[in-house]
Amino acid sequence: MPTPSEKLADALEELHGLQEKDLVAIKSTEISRVNRELLVKTGYLKEVSKGWYTPSRPDERPGDSTSWYSSYWEFCGRFLEEKYGKDWIVSPEQSVQLHAGNWTVPKQLLIRSLEGSNYNMPLPHDTSLFVMKAALPPAETVEVMRGIRCYTLAGSLIFCSPNTFSLNPIDARTALAMIRDSSEVLHVLLAKGHTTYAGRLAGAFRNIGRDRIAQEIMDAMSAAGYDVREEDPFDTKLNVQLPLRERSPYVNRLRLMWHQMRDVVIPHFPPAPGLPADKEAYLQTMDNLYVNDAYHSLSIERYRVSRELIERVRSGDWDHHKYEEDKRERNAMAARGYWQAFQQVRESVQKILSGDNAGRVADEDHGKWYRQLFEPSVIAGILKPEDLAGYRTHQVYIGGSKHVPINVDALPDVMPVLFELLESEPEASVRAVLGHFVFVFIHPYMDGNGRMGRFLMNVMLASGGYPWTIIPVERREEYMQALEKASVGQDIEPFARFLSFLVEAAIKGTPVIKV
Repeated sequence: MPTPSEKLADALEELHGLQEKDLVAIKSTEISRVNRELLVKTGYLKEVSKGWYTPSRPDERPGDSTSWYSSYWEFCGRFLEEKYGKDWIVSPEQSVQLHAGNWTVPKQLLIRSLEGSNYNMPLPHDTSLFVMKAALPPAETVEVMRGIRCYTLAGSLIFCSPNTFSLNPIDARTALAMIRDSSEVLHVLLAKGHTTYAGRLAGAFRNIGRDRIAQEIMDAMSAAGYDVREEDPFDTKLNVQLPLRERSPYVNRLRLMWHQMRDVVIPHFPPAPGLPADKEAYLQTMDNLYVNDAYHSLSIERYRVSRELIERVRSGDWDHHKYEEDKRERNAMAARGYWQAFQQVRESVQKILSGDNAGRVADEDHGKWYRQLFEPSVIAGILKPEDLAGYRTHQVYIGGSKHVPINVDALPDVMPVLFELLESEPEASVRAVLGHFVFVFIHPYMDGNGRMGRFLMNVMLASGGYPWTIIPVERREEYMQALEKASVGQDIEPFARFLSFLVEAAIKGTPVIKV
């Protein structure tokens, strides 16, 4: 008679076999009933819909959505393929978002299928799948991206609804900028005589500075005997020139986000005080705030650190021979790494206070911050030496967030652009708010992105003479929700207001936090 542990081991082995096949959406018929029920009971498997499951973690807290959001697209792709074969496609509006590199988990995924029943299928964590009964587009305007059947880039821009351009301008402009030649859209426009679509696209291309493509659409349609009225579908004009030869949707989307959001940030911040005359006094204030800063920043990441541990690390009374737990405990390694990184950040601030460009300093130094942050964990054997190499090499997901960080292949493209934007940005408040937000939006590292983002924020605040500002753990939920609104809905205002309040309190010396 097998023991309970042996039964669970057998069930986990069967689940492992399915995961080895890269199955994230698991049908009930693909795993034995006994093992399935045991895995659900122990939290290793969650039911998504009748007869369909996804792997999960038994240590997830109630309401934790991480396992669902991280498996969302793979689940939807396989579920729809099993149910409808090739007779389904994501709506053109959501296809635009996917082409723009926006894989944020939507509240409702809209699907077109001849076999659709116009039924809204509820999914975990207030998401749903709506399959409408509708005809599919021509085969030449269909492609598969990461297991998801969607409209081609040209097809999505042609067939999406007009309000796509006004309600989702960042993704729409990003997708438009990926079109290199008018022929990509003209084949479809001319074949069916889509005069309304042609006029809208011509206006959209002219809005983003692609006058040549816009005019070629108008001329080709006219030559074919069609009367086309050009109309700009966007509510605003674009005030930034997108590089003509840039093919990465992630890079263009990043630039568009920055230029749209910066004008929202500026009104909410007090004027920058300017670089302090007494640089040593500024650095001394930083040093005095270290314990509070370390406590709150580490606590936000759910490390369990005490004032006593942080003080020992700061004073140098950190000895793994004297305190054996310091050698093996993850919390102690995090505290030691934070102290080392803080010293490196202090050196960066010193350069900026002396007049160096803040964006350039951050570009050159942020790798040093990261290595110091995790060096103790490598020395202690908690992490591998290769974890200090730099940017991540795998896809990551943010706990409880619908935002899917930028594809790993795009990191070499987008990180230089972030620092280029920081280097050229004239407003310190924008550098601080958007520097932090965009850094965690990209999520360049496997771990430590939150701490690195807060370091970057304070380095940019220093470049304007703003005081070192601590985000209190007591306001963690408000902080995370503001970042989520910016990441998922491109609404930066809550995050700008949140940081502005803390900065103003720091300027006035108003106590808003305690250890």
